[in-house]
Amino acid sequence: MLVKNWMSKEVITVDADESMQNAIYVLQEKNIKILPVIENGNIVGVITDRDLKKASPSDATTLDMHELLFLISKIKVRDLMTKPVYTVRSDHTVEEAAALLLEKKISGFPVVDENNRLVGIITRSDIFRVLISLSGLGKKGIQFAIRIKDMPGIIKEVRELIHEYGGRTASILSSSDNAPDGYLNFYFRIYQIDRERLPSLLDRIREKGTLLYMVDHRENKREIYES
Repeated sequence: MLVKNWMSKEVITVDADESMQNAIYVLQEKNIKILPVIENGNIVGVITDRDLKKASPSDATTLDMHELLFLISKIKVRDLMTKPVYTVRSDHTVEEAAALLLEKKISGFPVVDENNRLVGIITRSDIFRVLISLSGLGKKGIQFAIRIKDMPGIIKEVRELIHEYGGRTASILSSSDNAPDGYLNFYFRIYQIDRERLPSLLDRIREKGTLLYMVDHRENKREIYES
């Protein structure tokens, strides 16, 4: 999944010589968390709500409101912005973007194309949207996890069982993390299952591997079988 398919394409920017007061207004008016800072058409930094909070006068200040507004109007964005600016390419994967967000401990960054032109913004909220989409959570239904020996055709066998019981598969995720060598943990999200037939289906699935848990979102039912 590529960044260009999940980024916010409506990019709002601020000039490096704009005032702190204007940056605050833009962030609040547009309800956004990050503003790329532009100078001579190039990205030179980013300004976030956290940067502005750090620079805002303390509640304990003795300045009156007029003095505060005057002070804020004189502070330039270039004096507050975070630099160097981290960017990600639009043709990078969402996983690469997520790893960089985690590594740099930031909430988002600008997206550039192959010519280094600003084309979007990707944030943690966008990463969360990807996670929800990949997991098929929008379908609600039932998610179960099963640890299975990594062998050809095993996913097909489980899916055929699900179909045999009248179910549909919304998503299948897999990971080798926390699984013994030669095994994978698979996470199936299914829907349109008759709840009366669910116990029988789970018994059949247990024949394929070790059932780890089952979560029924419609019934708000959770069963943990293995840690």
